[in-house]
Amino acid sequence: MSKMFEDLMTGLDEVDAFLAGEKTGYKVSVPSEVDVKAIRNRLSMTQSRFSDTFGFSLDAVKHWEGGRRTPESSARAFLTVIARNPNAVIAALHPAKAARVAAKRTASLSRKSK
Repeated sequence: MSKMFEDLMTGLDEVDAFLAGEKTGYKVSVPSEVDVKAIRNRLSMTQSRFSDTFGFSLDAVKHWEGGRRTPESSARAFLTVIARNPNAVIAALHPAKAARVAAKRTASLSRKSK
């Protein structure tokens, strides 16, 4: 799981470097706008749980959703990854919890097959 997290963070660092003009040679598609509330609602999370799960400050989430602030490019890139594959992000950021959930699923499936 830590390899996945490292890959994700490397990708985000590359996005930042590209947008800062430090790296060239490839194109990154970071949306100019991200609907944070829609992403959060699709995940059925409160603002507090969303911020805790993905490492955002609660105030930032509130300001983004209220239209008072716009996420920086690195946050928009991260939010795009969350929108596309939230389980991978959760597994990368919370490997112990992901392992417990996977173990419970495996146990549940083995009980159902008996």
